[in-house]
Amino acid sequence: MLTDTAIRALKSGPRTIKKSDGGGLFIMVTPQGSKLWRLAYRFNGKQKLLAGGAYPLVTLAAARKWRDEAKQMLVDGKDPAAIRKAEKLAALAASENSFEKLALQWIEARRCAWSPRYATVIERRLKQDIFPDLGSVAVTEIDPPMLLSSLRKIQARGSIEMAHRVRNYCSEVFRFGIAMNKCRSDPSRDIAPAMMRPPPVKHQAKVEARDLPAFFNRLNMDQGEAMSHLALRWTIHTMVRTQETRFAEWSEIEGLNSTEPLWRIPADRMKMRTEHLVPLSPQAVALLRQISDANPYRQAGNDRLGRFLFPVASSRTGTISENRMLDIMYRIGLRGKATVHGFRGLASTVLNESGLFSPDWIELQLAHVQRGVRAAYNSARYLPQRREMLNWWSNYLEQAELAGHQDKASSWRH
Repeated sequence: MLTDTAIRALKSGPRTIKKSDGGGLFIMVTPQGSKLWRLAYRFNGKQKLLAGGAYPLVTLAAARKWRDEAKQMLVDGKDPAAIRKAEKLAALAASENSFEKLALQWIEARRCAWSPRYATVIERRLKQDIFPDLGSVAVTEIDPPMLLSSLRKIQARGSIEMAHRVRNYCSEVFRFGIAMNKCRSDPSRDIAPAMMRPPPVKHQAKVEARDLPAFFNRLNMDQGEAMSHLALRWTIHTMVRTQETRFAEWSEIEGLNSTEPLWRIPADRMKMRTEHLVPLSPQAVALLRQISDANPYRQAGNDRLGRFLFPVASSRTGTISENRMLDIMYRIGLRGKATVHGFRGLASTVLNESGLFSPDWIELQLAHVQRGVRAAYNSARYLPQRREMLNWWSNYLEQAELAGHQDKASSWRH
């Protein structure tokens, strides 16, 4: 019988060396110096050989245990080599039908309907929170308790809402698998009652309509650089998201010298992945002229940076950062009280309360629309009505700013 000392002492030579341990188990030393376990046995009258791994990764004790298990299979009338082959095929089938592989297929199938950033976020969340536990498991083997266990780890770090989002992603993956005939059910469907409830939705803090005069008064007194101020004003007047302002390009502006100027934001820059049309009010057009004058790269004919409305050469993206607009809000006393995004909520509130405009027009202007074919073919819906509405909104803002000029002593109401 072999010992560890004897095995370690074995040296390679010009030919393969074999040393037996008994019961068909032997170690093979190759000319390259590898020490490999092998098991010789007979099944149905045929001589067979089974590989058992390399020493010392597979120890002598582990090799003997493996030999004894194979011998028991022979006693039971089973071929160890056939069982190993079946296990490999099962593992391969499981990997081909694993949750990770199905999830990545789902992401690729949906990628064209998402922004690159949104696709990256979903893939990262699944890789961080689900794949470590369930990525290699066949989708047909995942049951509700297994999925719930992974989601509770997200809850345990205080990310209650995130756990529900990830559950929704998993549900989409399983439903995709059902359609692709990869699985028969969605285990996420039955676990919602066992998950912690997310806190009530907290809307973005915003400047109230009554405080707009004071807001503009303080904004005009702020000594920040002009480009940041123009970006903030542009965001407020056009009712867009900060991301859409940051990456706005001059090529997207149409009819600037006509009676119907328009900002056509391409689908690949929109959260909902559909083209978005923003009618430009006279005040927005006036802002564009100031933006152009404040853009040295546009004036110099720099194609790389001059194409943006708000370029910043030192920025990784080549454009203004969201923090520049937020810094203005902080400097004028709104830290923790209002955000730039909150002006979208303010616009919605003011326009709805005016009673002059259809909620459909407002929601469409905020780009709160359904994805899909209907949305893609209706980006111009209610364009005349929305133009009138945005003109009214800019006039409303202008009147608030005039009121702020008239009342230099105005202060924030709490």
